[in-house]
Amino acid sequence: MANYDKDIKMAVEVMRRGGVILYPTDTVWGIGCDATNPEAVARVYEIKQRSDAKALICLVDSEARLQRYVRNVPNVAWDLIEYATKPVTVILDGAVNLAPNLVADDGSVAIRVTREPFSQQLCFRFQKAIVSTSANISGQPAASNFCDIDPALIEAVDYVCTSRRQEKKPHTPSSIVRLRLDGQVEVIRK
Repeated sequence: MANYDKDIKMAVEVMRRGGVILYPTDTVWGIGCDATNPEAVARVYEIKQRSDAKALICLVDSEARLQRYVRNVPNVAWDLIEYATKPVTVILDGAVNLAPNLVADDGSVAIRVTREPFSQQLCFRFQKAIVSTSANISGQPAASNFCDIDPALIEAVDYVCTSRRQEKKPHTPSSIVRLRLDGQVEVIRK
């Protein structure tokens, strides 16, 4: 357990300094940073070689933390988060307290409450939302496991988490559901 705690502590320190990390999530491996730091978010776009017109997902550790980043969370979002059988990212209107370059042009944010122990503890100890975009160059397949990550990405980040590196399991990206304040629901990715 000491290595797990040390790993989280190192990742948190790097993100507090504005750095970018590679880490295991509740879905695939992710590239992460402080979701409130515009310079760090810009580096993630650069590392992924992704247009900043395409929004990134962020992770939080709890429903309470989610409320810090979204002005009005529709009731259906709480049910979806509570009863989903697999990780689900919700796109919600009225993003607040996040880096402007993380928020979509329409003011929405893609956010997920993680239940996986490592990423949940990482978010909890960081005490802020963490960017969680798949660890791949834009257009390439997402890295299910550490062994799938492009070596160029490993070189480009400031810290690579040591936890769960040995895993070789099938992991898939989250479902993505767009929830509008007027009650409209749109499934973006199943």
